Amino acid sequence: MSEPHSTTPKNSQGSSRAPGSLPLASGALDDWKAGTWQAAASQHGERRKTFATPSGVTLEPLYGGAADGGFPGVFPFTRGVRPTMYRGRFWTMRQYAGFSSARDTNQRFRALLASGQSGLSTAFDLPTQIGYDSDHALAEPEVGLVGVPINSLRDMERLFDQIDLGAVSTSMTINASAGVLLCMYLALCRRQNVPKQKIRGTVQNDILKEYAARGNFRFPPQPSLRLVTDLMAFCAIQAPEWNTISISGYHIREAGSTAVQEVAFTLANAKAYVAAALEAGLALDSFAPRLSFFFNAHNHLFEEVAKFRAARRMWARIMKDEFRAQDPESWMLRFHTQTAGSMLTSQQPDNNVVRVTVQALAAILGGTQSLHTNSRDEALGLPSVDSATLALRTQQVLAHESGVADVIDPLGGAPFVEALTDELEARALALMQEIERRGGAVRVIESGWMQREIHASAMQWQRDVERGERTIIGVNAHQTKQGPGEIFRPDPKAKGQVLTDLAQARAARDAKQVGAVLDEVERAARQGRNVVAAILPAVEAYATLGEICGRLEQVFGVHKPVESFA
Repeated sequence: MSEPHSTTPKNSQGSSRAPGSLPLASGALDDWKAGTWQAAASQHGERRKTFATPSGVTLEPLYGGAADGGFPGVFPFTRGVRPTMYRGRFWTMRQYAGFSSARDTNQRFRALLASGQSGLSTAFDLPTQIGYDSDHALAEPEVGLVGVPINSLRDMERLFDQIDLGAVSTSMTINASAGVLLCMYLALCRRQNVPKQKIRGTVQNDILKEYAARGNFRFPPQPSLRLVTDLMAFCAIQAPEWNTISISGYHIREAGSTAVQEVAFTLANAKAYVAAALEAGLALDSFAPRLSFFFNAHNHLFEEVAKFRAARRMWARIMKDEFRAQDPESWMLRFHTQTAGSMLTSQQPDNNVVRVTVQALAAILGGTQSLHTNSRDEALGLPSVDSATLALRTQQVLAHESGVADVIDPLGGAPFVEALTDELEARALALMQEIERRGGAVRVIESGWMQREIHASAMQWQRDVERGERTIIGVNAHQTKQGPGEIFRPDPKAKGQVLTDLAQARAARDAKQVGAVLDEVERAARQGRNVVAAILPAVEAYATLGEICGRLEQVFGVHKPVESFA
């Protein structure tokens, strides 16, 4: 189901404007400060009573104006979704972690929290992402290699041992099996007596980008979309503050897209999710405020800042003008950012510290709500504790020492940034119109068109590097011979412990009860009932991830991708 594209008029630079909007009028900034900003600052407070440079120059909360007349916390949110932004509180600092086993990852989580991290971000291994238990024949070579293996609620208990889930925000990068992992997390929260109103976090749950860019899918697109909307409906009651989907441009960009494609493809996918949720009977303003996004931060500082500003403005207009959402919270594009893994190099890995700093700065200047900074050694393997801590310190130095968080949207109003924001928006809108012309996001993914567009951009980038038309320090310029240095290797014995834990969990449970709850999962899938609601009792009975997904596969089948290189 596709939605008609906005017919909002264009200005002379090609950007769209809400009807009747004008450039910043004289006195409008003072009016915003006296009204919107002052009300928010009085209600929620700011980090300091006054903000000033080291030389004692007092800083205003905002300078200049956006070309569309927007202000922070005011539609179309070009300059930020909240009136005080980082003057009120910093972005959430998350560091992505997961490897070997739940026990080992728990130790890393606790070390990061002790270092000042303010949110957890969980990486799952490949079998877990696709929905296979660790002892499955297809899973055996991949257990614990690129994330933590989670087979049952027992593993979730180990993963968050001695961590108060009522005091942290948790992000889980999981898609095809998102409903199962979320139910395990909710079941653990119950065991910790955490009220459902205090459960905060995000489950990625963005299956469309898996077909387009990442490949970690199991079921075909249509039943997968049903699982997405089932989870959204379930959380509206069971976990009202949980972000039920993180619509991801990150992996689209990692696969080789341009910044314009990242925005256009991500927002096109987002429109498909909104349409699917409406078709499933969900009320728009009941789920739209819980939508969140996940973007990449690349090396070109100004293009990345403009990208974030353009995406925020575009989504506000899509939700308000196309879908007719009434709640201003539904218009807000709130997003997490991760620095670009694809931009890290194995040559001269210390250079990656500089790259990550520039990328993190772009995300902050662009108004991100949370941020993960990659570690210097991730082009070589899993990050060491020291390099992960240094990546976190990068965020902390930017937050506390650089001054970039003391003024809202400090680059806003700059002619270059505003022009670049307009240009990226215009190009992304044109690409979204092409997607609509071809039948919408789901259709272009099923046909392989989106995948081919991403592959073409990736190939162009690689050719530019090989020809020397794009300079990568240490790769095709300023090369030096250098050893790889110390590389972190997970404990190879952890896999054996994972398999032992799985066998013990199966032996300790009530087999008859497990069979009954798995039957109910399958019945819910066949009868069109909410599958996630049936999964929660299954995980509480210690049914495994692979058993649950195996029952769903019997109903939904397995997705076979189209050839996208044709």
